[in-house]
Amino acid sequence: MDRTDRDHRTTPFPRARQPVLDAGRLSARRHIIHGLLEIDVTHARRFIHDHEAETGERLSFTGYLITCLAHAMVDHPTTNAYRNWRNQLITFKDVDVVTLIETEAGGVALPHIIRAANQKSYLDVHREIRAVQAKPQRSEQKRGLAGYGQYAPRFLRGLFYWALRQNPHWMKRFAGTTVITSIGMFGRGPGWGLGFLPLHTLGLTVGGIGEKLALIDGEISRRETLCVTVSVDHDVVDGAPAARFAQRFRELLEGAHGLRGDL
Repeated sequence: MDRTDRDHRTTPFPRARQPVLDAGRLSARRHIIHGLLEIDVTHARRFIHDHEAETGERLSFTGYLITCLAHAMVDHPTTNAYRNWRNQLITFKDVDVVTLIETEAGGVALPHIIRAANQKSYLDVHREIRAVQAKPQRSEQKRGLAGYGQYAPRFLRGLFYWALRQNPHWMKRFAGTTVITSIGMFGRGPGWGLGFLPLHTLGLTVGGIGEKLALIDGEISRRETLCVTVSVDHDVVDGAPAARFAQRFRELLEGAHGLRGDL
C-alpha cells in the first residue's frame, strides 16, 4: 500500500524487479572479462535514417545489432558454448538472443528471446521487436514460466538458476544463449557501461553514440561511433578468441551487414 507523508512517499518494492536483484547476485560470482569497443556505424545509421525519411518507417537499430551479433557468434562458436554438470562443453549451432524491451514507460524491461537470430534477416528481427513492443503478450517470456518467476521465493529462484547452469539445454530454453542490453538512452554522446552477465557466456552492453572526425580515403570525414562493451565468461572463452569475435562483430557492423539485402 502506498503511503504519502509530508516529506516522502513510501511504496512497495516492485515484485518485477526481483529478477534484476537475482542477476546482480549471480554475476558477482563469475569470472567475467570486459572489452570496450568503438565501432563506426555511420553507414548503418545513415541507411536507417534514409529509410525513415523515404517511407516513414522507423527501423530498429537494436535489431541490426542483434543480427550482427548472432552472425559473429556463429563464426566464433566458443562464444555460444556452455559447460554442463559433467564438465563438458555444449556448443549450440543457433544463437538465441535475449533483448530487453521496454513495454511501458518506467516499467521493468521485458527480456524477450529472439530464437535462432542467426537464421533470421534483419527485417525479421526488426518486425519481431516491434510486434513485442506493440503487444508484449506475444513474447514467450510473458506467457511462460519466466513470467511467474518473480512470485517465487528467493530460494526457489536460486535452485532454478543453479539447474540452468548445470544443463545448457535448459539454459537455452529458458534464457537463450546470449544477451544484449542498452544504456545508450541514459544520455547523449559517447560512453560505455558494464552490465550484468549472470548466466550467459557472452553479452553486449550498448552505450552511447558520438561523433568523431576520421581520415577516410584521404579525406577528413565526420563519423558516428558506437560504444559497445563485450563481456565474456573467462572460464569458457580466452582473450584471443574473444578478440577475434570482437573483430568480426566490428566488421559486420561497419559494413552495414544485411541492411541493403533485406529492405
